[in-house]
Amino acid sequence: MDLLQLLQSQLLDPFRVGLIVALMFTQMRTAGSTGAIMPLAFGVLFVAVIAPMTHGGVGLLPDLRTFLVGIVSNIILLAIVYAIRAVVMRTKG
Repeated sequence: MDLLQLLQSQLLDPFRVGLIVALMFTQMRTAGSTGAIMPLAFGVLFVAVIAPMTHGGVGLLPDLRTFLVGIVSNIILLAIVYAIRAVVMRTKG
């Protein structure tokens, strides 16, 4: 699988999308005590590691490029989720 196919499969992974949406909501609720940047950064890294580990077979460890492309796809998904949130907040007034 080349990098573009890997990125596409990760962007369309419902498990990853759900974790990123949950990360955004969690960060919004705890921003007063934990800040914004560090929880998001650690969350993106956590999802990049945990998502391929749950989809792999028994004894199969995903390679480094899967994790690196996972970080990129998580950042893209997080940007999309925040853009949707901004649109919703703007339309609510």
